[in-house]
Parts: sequence; structure tokens; C-alpha cells
Amino acid sequence: MNQARFNAVTARLPRTDAASALVRIERLERLLEGAIRIPGLSRRIGLDAIIGLVPGVGDAASAVMGLYVVWEARNLGLPRFTLLRMIGNVGVDAVIGSVPVAGDLFDFFFRSNTRNLKLLRRHLTRAAT
Repeated sequence: MNQARFNAVTARLPRTDAASALVRIERLERLLEGAIRIPGLSRRIGLDAIIGLVPGVGDAASAVMGLYVVWEARNLGLPRFTLLRMIGNVGVDAVIGSVPVAGDLFDFFFRSNTRNLKLLRRHLTRAAT
């Protein structure tokens, strides 16, 4: 698909309002990064760490869910550089997370969806002022 056709198709896609998109992204981030409290620790884990334990498909599925956040951010008009940073966060999480054992520990500490939510909030805060 050439760029002109791509732009014509994406121009017809609905743009969402920032408030409802932010609520959806916050809910997904909570599910992926902090849905379950670990007893005795002050840390939480989410589906990202849990499904990352499944060899092969776990980190790929987690990356797809992380890319949904990037898609929402694109619909909100985030700059291309910020979108690339978000894609980089998801990519690092997927690539390093796919390494057995070490990747599972990495998923515990590197929270790509939380980082992407912070980037989105920073953009929305700047846009509102």
C-alpha cells in the first residue's frame, strides 16, 4: 500500500477523545503491569509477566497488547518520535523478555506499558497547556 492510500485510509479512522482513550490505556496498563499484588513484597505483576512465562507465544502476545497502546497514542496524534520511543519500549520488552529465565526477570522490572503511559500522559499534559 502506498503512502497516499495509507493516509487516505487512516484519515477515515475515527479519532478518539483523549479522556476515554486515556481511561482505556490506564486499564490495560494496570492489567498488563500490576493486576496481581505479590504477598510480602511491595511489587505487583500483571499479565505481561505471567503470559511471558509461556515460551514463544507469551512475549509475542504481550507485545501485541503493548502495541495497542501505541495505536491509541497514534490516534491521539502523538509525535512520530514519541511513537517510535513507545515502539522501542515494546520491542525491548518483547526481545529481551523472550530470553528464558533472564527475560522473565527482566519483565518483572522493565514495564514497557507503564513507560508508554507516562509518555502519553506527558504529551497530553503539554498539549493541554
